[in-house]
Amino acid sequence: MSKRFEGKVAIVTGASRGIGLAIAERLVAEGAKVCVTARKPEALAEAVSGLGGAEHAIGVAGKGDDEEHQAEAVATTREAFGRVDLLVNNTGINPAYGPLIELDHGIARKTFEVNVLSALSWTQQVHRAGMAEHGGAVLNVSSVAGLRPAPGIAYYGATKAMLAHITKELAVELAPAIRVNAVAPAVVKTKFATALYEDREDEVAGAYPLQRLGVPSDIGGAAAFLLSDEASWITGQVLVLDGGATLRGGV
Repeated sequence: MSKRFEGKVAIVTGASRGIGLAIAERLVAEGAKVCVTARKPEALAEAVSGLGGAEHAIGVAGKGDDEEHQAEAVATTREAFGRVDLLVNNTGINPAYGPLIELDHGIARKTFEVNVLSALSWTQQVHRAGMAEHGGAVLNVSSVAGLRPAPGIAYYGATKAMLAHITKELAVELAPAIRVNAVAPAVVKTKFATALYEDREDEVAGAYPLQRLGVPSDIGGAAAFLLSDEASWITGQVLVLDGGATLRGGV
């Protein structure tokens, strides 16, 4: 591993497992100090231990869409490591499955608040906490479900489409000091996505030209590139990570 993140400090939300943890692992492996957040303290403590403990990582438990939690995480990160250079907005939920026409409005509001508004709020927090002055990079985790109709998870896809658009708007607003990009994964083998492939992984993977589903490290590597100085001329982009699935019209 290179040390291209030596001296850099990152916050990765929703990072006690899955994609968020894989991104945090990659950043730490390449020299970054990382604050990981999640709702459950026990899972978060286990993640911090796996990342190498307090020398490399800290955890701050709380709800991703809670502004007080966001402020606490940013303040704790600055106290522990001195600054914030990188932000990964990975927190997301998908509590509804079924026709959009039957969607409960309360569930819709909560999904919007977690998947979209919290990403904007986290970005505002790190912007105020010094990133506006010294620069940095933000990465939002969108989804291929936001690129085209996704029956069954339509509203989730709509929130991810909005997140992708906010990525582009922020890229324009915050340039040149801060770059803002996104990744849009297809089905990745995580607990979050289990319902999309459980008991039929071969069938689902068969629709992908690369003949396999994603794994968290697939996203970790791409995320690290977009956050690194190697991507210093890339902003406002949504990188599709899908094993070729969208080439065939699938998600």
